[in-house]
Amino acid sequence: MLNLKVGGVPEHFNYPWYITLKNKEYTKQNINLRWQDFPGGTGAMCKALREKEIDIAIVLTEGIIKDIINGNPSKIIQTFVKSPLIWGIHVGAKSKFQSIDDLENATVAISRHGSGSHLMAIVNAYNNGWDIDKLKFKVVKNLQGGIDALTNGEADYFMWEHFTTKPLVDNGTFRRVGDCPTPWPCFVVAIREEILENHPEEIKTVLNIINHCTSDFKSIENIDETLSIRYEQQLEDIQKWLSITEWNDGKPMSENLLTSIQNKMVTFNVIEEKIDSGKLIKIL
Repeated sequence: MLNLKVGGVPEHFNYPWYITLKNKEYTKQNINLRWQDFPGGTGAMCKALREKEIDIAIVLTEGIIKDIINGNPSKIIQTFVKSPLIWGIHVGAKSKFQSIDDLENATVAISRHGSGSHLMAIVNAYNNGWDIDKLKFKVVKNLQGGIDALTNGEADYFMWEHFTTKPLVDNGTFRRVGDCPTPWPCFVVAIREEILENHPEEIKTVLNIINHCTSDFKSIENIDETLSIRYEQQLEDIQKWLSITEWNDGKPMSENLLTSIQNKMVTFNVIEEKIDSGKLIKIL
């Protein structure tokens, strides 16, 4: 039996992995797939891929592209969630800042450099016409670190997925001053090259199982109620999230799409220059 470890954020996007693991669908195909939560997000997963701590990552598109360009020996196999991710822009409950415009010279909390919270802060700055070179960052590791930094005044604003942070807005921990959607499909499946070379058929099997689950995910009976309870969110918020979220249909990621994303990332100063998109992906 092949041992594989997959990592992802402990958020509602990844509930299909929980379902397929609970049903032992991988075990039935002679694959011992284990899940690892990464509350630190994309930066932590990129590091884990590099250090062979995980084999597969469900990771933010912009983060893994930047890290592969910087030498991560992994490849993007397909999109996982093809709709944009809605990043909420949050300040502390007692913050003096009232709007996005107020944040131009403020300190932004990020989970780590190269993470989604870091790269999307750059995108947000570009969208608002700010000087990206003047952005000030405070590394906080994860969502709890962001809560602490904004509450203690160590940072001024923090960007994290809109619906995951909605309970913190509801309970008065954060105020949301705006949103910033990703200008590309948000999550992709990235796999270490060594695994792809040695076990391509098993990887195809894993992808077939998860893609079959996501294709039917919204039609699962009472899935909105299940997600609401598990992730401690308001039912109406989960229903809205489900209505705007689209998973991949199993098609591989195209070079044209990756070139388009890289062009935007260069424009946003998220990467300095693009590479041949064929070096970012592997078609199985």
